[in-house]
Parts: sequence; C-alpha cells; structure tokens
Amino acid sequence: MARTQVLEALRHLLRPIVRMLLRNGVTWSEFETLGKETFVAVAREDYGLQGRPTNTARVALITGMSRREVTRIKAELLGERPRDAAPHSRISQVLTAWHVDPTFLTPAGTPAVLPLAGEGQSIATLLKRYAGDTPHGAVLKELEQLELVEETAGGYRVLAREYIRGVADPDLMRQAGIALHDHAATIAHNVDPERSEPARLERMATNMALPRRQVRAFREFLAAEGQAFLERVDAWLAARAADDPRPTSARAPSPSKRTPPAGTVRTGVGVYLIHDETQGTRR
Repeated sequence: MARTQVLEALRHLLRPIVRMLLRNGVTWSEFETLGKETFVAVAREDYGLQGRPTNTARVALITGMSRREVTRIKAELLGERPRDAAPHSRISQVLTAWHVDPTFLTPAGTPAVLPLAGEGQSIATLLKRYAGDTPHGAVLKELEQLELVEETAGGYRVLAREYIRGVADPDLMRQAGIALHDHAATIAHNVDPERSEPARLERMATNMALPRRQVRAFREFLAAEGQAFLERVDAWLAARAADDPRPTSARAPSPSKRTPPAGTVRTGVGVYLIHDETQGTRR
C-alpha cells in the first residue's frame, strides 16, 4: 500500500482526535511523547524474532528514531510506569448482566426484582459477579443516585438497561479510546497483506445528500434500531458464554484483570452515528 495513501488516511483520521485532545488540554508535546512511546511499544511487540521482543537497534531502524531515543523511551516510558487503571465504572456491566444473565431473570425472561442479600438471585450475587473489585456498596449507591434502580418492598428493581454517561464523566473518554482502538484494530487487520485470518466485518451505510430536515429523524431511527440490534448481539454473546462448561468463577473473572481466561476472547460489535458537516457544505 502506498505510503502517501496511508498518510492521507492518517491525516483524515487525526482531525477529530486532535479536536478531542485540544478540548481536553492535551498539548503537542504530550501527544509527541505518547506517539513515540506507542511506536516503540508496537515495534517491540510486533517485529521481534522467534517470539522475543525486538531489540533496540531494530526498533530504531523500523521507527526512524535514534538508538539513544529508543533506549530512553524504553527505560522511562515503558519501564515500571503503571499501565491503564481498571475502569472505575462498572455500571453498564451490571445493568447488562441484570438484563441478559439467566441468573437474574424471571421465568418470562425479564429482569427480576432482586433482594439485597442471599445466594443466587440477589444484588449481592450480581455485584460479586459483575462489579469486580469496586466496593459493592458504592456501586449500589451510585445506581440509586443515577436513578437506574429503585428499592421496592420486594427488593431492588432495575429501571434502565444502559447507563448514558454525561460528557464530564472521565470514563466516557476511556470508552472513546476503546471504541477508536477497536475500530482501528479491525481496519488494520483487514488491510494487512500478511494476515492469516479472514477479513473482519467492517461496513458503513451512508448517504451524501440527506436533507438537513431529516437528520433528527435519522438519529431517532438509528438510536432505536441500533439499540435493538446491540441487545440481540448482547443476548447472543451472553447465551454462548453461559454455555461454557467451566465454573462461573472461571468464566467471569474480575473486570480489573487485563488477561482473559484461557480459551476465551473479547469480541463484539460497535454501532455509531456518522455525521460529517464537511460534506455538502456548498450545496
């Protein structure tokens, strides 16, 4: 693939990312440092020989940096620095489980009203299984404050399937990074001429000339249809995960653990709205 095409695609990709960085006070110097670290990390991980990390000389050759710079980055940025912290919000995970895990459903397949304590169908079991290391009392309190659950005479009733975060929520930025990474990883896989696996699904449905008066209707249509599609995918994945013969404790590790259990893989699908004001502005 021609480098000019790759660079042009990268320039287009970076514009919304740079907007996001500038809005959050990230400077060019910080971005440059992060970029160098990422170049070194990927070169070490992906271009080693016989399963070993790439040596400093080869990393320098691949990335175009000096050996001294590579050595400094490896020592200062890739050494003992803590990696990404575990997500501090387990809200979405808990809500989804309450809607799809058979343990917490009624015979009719709807979310059950859960008592606070007890084995099996209870808030205690739900949070133990899906809230990870976050203090369970704090999770339940946040669920109540966000009006996602309510306490009734018979126990706790869930009021929503998903948690829509506010723009000030730092976890929203973490999720944005995950979404961009996942989409980019699929594209990188598909354009890799040396890949050994089939291409991954990556499709778009767009129209270059939708009248502005139809934008709101399309957003409402996509919100409804996209949510319904994701719920079907969620249920499909949950059903197959539930079929795993391993004990529950082995199937549902603490979400704070970065390494999934042996024999499993993180998989799924993302749906997002496309809205590009740079197209059709001269109409």
